[in-house]
Amino acid sequence: MKTRKSWVVWSDGRKQSSFLAMSLHRDILFFVLISVSIHAFGVIDAVDVTASVSAAKPQQAPSYLSPGSSAVVSSPVFKPAVDSALSIGLLSSFPEDLEISEYCTELLRLFGQRYVTYVVCLVPAARPVKVCQDCSTSYKSLTEVFLNISSDQMGPGNVSCRDSILRSDRLMLVFLLYSNLDTIWQKSNCQQCVTNDLKGPNNDTLYFLTLLNQTITCFEKYKQGNLTEVCKNCEVTYKRLNELYSGMEKNNTLCIDLEDAMNMTRKLWSNNFACSVHREETVPVIAVSSFMLFLPIIFYLSSFLHSEQKKRKLIHPKRAKSYTSLMNIQDKQS
Repeated sequence: MKTRKSWVVWSDGRKQSSFLAMSLHRDILFFVLISVSIHAFGVIDAVDVTASVSAAKPQQAPSYLSPGSSAVVSSPVFKPAVDSALSIGLLSSFPEDLEISEYCTELLRLFGQRYVTYVVCLVPAARPVKVCQDCSTSYKSLTEVFLNISSDQMGPGNVSCRDSILRSDRLMLVFLLYSNLDTIWQKSNCQQCVTNDLKGPNNDTLYFLTLLNQTITCFEKYKQGNLTEVCKNCEVTYKRLNELYSGMEKNNTLCIDLEDAMNMTRKLWSNNFACSVHREETVPVIAVSSFMLFLPIIFYLSSFLHSEQKKRKLIHPKRAKSYTSLMNIQDKQS
């Protein structure tokens, strides 16, 4: 059986067998499929590598997302209205009638500055306590600016800052900050140790500090040797300081600075140096105690002697009376 051969006539007039043309078409199609497959595998590998790198190193969240936030950056629901490089805030200011004036803004800035100054002074004055001695001027400056804020008096442009700064919100932050620091000053009783203008320690405080320095200097001088020398040579100075402190305590002229200083001095005298004050009134106290001890004995002894004398006085008159009556009877009979 013969195979019929077909011919393909090309546009340029050449003849070619149809079998050979079909073979060429199959070969070309095969190479095209192989190329497409290789390209597809290359794309898939690139996607896998990119995905693995992304999984190993997650993208950094924008600055406006807090750590641990459940918001997804690539989510189609979350569409920030501003650029992710900018932090979210108020995009526009409030109307002018709702904002505070420049005068009140300046007072608020000044309050913050003096508030920081006072706190910086308080921290190193906490141990040993020197709140009243070192921080009176900074407290005065803070109080002055707060009084300007809370005052009803009008500032420039007939503006009062009390309502706009102190009463504009529920927290009242400025009032709360000042109240906390003022409480420290009041509990320290600093007004009893400083002058009325809050410029420094008053005369009573200065006199106490002078005696305190003399006592501490004496301690430092004699503590290197025998501790009995401290008790012997510093007793007079310490005793004067102790008496002054007791008098100021009765007169309510003490503050936390003096109380803390005296407590430390007494610890040095009693615990560190094991000293005690010899009191001059020891002999009278012993005499009075002895008298009170023997007083019950004296009382019972005197009571016993007095009762014996009374018995004798009661017996003798009765005998005399009976003898007199007997003599009267005998006279009548005779």
